[in-house]
Amino acid sequence: MTDIGYVDRLVNNLKKQHVEISLFNEVDTEPIDQYVEKGTHIFNENHCDFLVALGGGSPIDTAKAISLMASNPGEVQNYMGFGKVKQEGPPIVAIPTTAGTGSEVTQFTIITDTKNNVKMLIGSEYLIPQIAIDDPALTLSVPQNITAATGINALTHSIEDYISRRHQPLADIFDLSSIRRITKYLRRAWANGDDEEARSEMMLAALEAGIAFNNSSVTIVHGMSRPLGALFHVSHGISNAVLLPTCLEYAIMGIPERFVMVAEAMGANTIGLSPLESAKEGVKLIKQLCVDVEIPNIFGLGIDKNDFMQSLDKMASDALANGSPNNTARKPSKEEIIKIYEKSF
Repeated sequence: MTDIGYVDRLVNNLKKQHVEISLFNEVDTEPIDQYVEKGTHIFNENHCDFLVALGGGSPIDTAKAISLMASNPGEVQNYMGFGKVKQEGPPIVAIPTTAGTGSEVTQFTIITDTKNNVKMLIGSEYLIPQIAIDDPALTLSVPQNITAATGINALTHSIEDYISRRHQPLADIFDLSSIRRITKYLRRAWANGDDEEARSEMMLAALEAGIAFNNSSVTIVHGMSRPLGALFHVSHGISNAVLLPTCLEYAIMGIPERFVMVAEAMGANTIGLSPLESAKEGVKLIKQLCVDVEIPNIFGLGIDKNDFMQSLDKMASDALANGSPNNTARKPSKEEIIKIYEKSF
């Protein structure tokens, strides 16, 4: 954001409105507790009133955690889980530059606890930004691999939310719309980053998915992706993407009739097929989309197989501990999660 000039544009616009700013532009990886600690120090030291988060999910999630810590005592680790935030923090303006996380409209932030190698999910209505500015022009500069990872991340949100045990009717509308848009436009945005129509539709799809899962819930994919990302320093979007097809193959049996709607939203011909057959056709289309935008398997990320196998027990335990797998219609055991990890490698 700094190198391509977006930060200067934002700072200059604020200064024209006579707004004094303090710049914290060191969030260049997944959001970690150390960024939150440093950002909170800068916020408090300069007596700031609000935050403007510019970038992908990482700076937006970091800004949420800074807002939390600016008004609540202790360490960010104290707030892992839901409903633990007692005081509303300073307002947040979120300006996403990727079409993926939907964090600009959700009550969630994911911060890595670097001491324990755990990605902490923190949820509170106090973390929802007061203003979200979704401008697809800001995504035109996104590289091809990040376009793919963030796009599949948005697809993961909308599909998981739709098949979640906590799905609800209003969120369903956003989910199916998001799935249709991503199916139609992700390949175009990936193939040609200057395609303004595709970029606009992908940003809208990510926004729809964010609104939806903020009101329902994600499931096994997110539950398993967080430990993978924490232990092997894989970005949130790509860790979701590499697990998505295998996790969905497992989840089908729990709620096949909803998978049918996912398949039809993706353009599958389900005439004459049973619900289970239709659901499987949808998963085939998801797999093909991942192939088309060059999403690798876990091995393709450069992760050492021995290190991966030795981490299976911890990853499976951490996945169950973060709660998301329990929202899956087919609730997994620790042993089943380990098998999914192994199959995804």
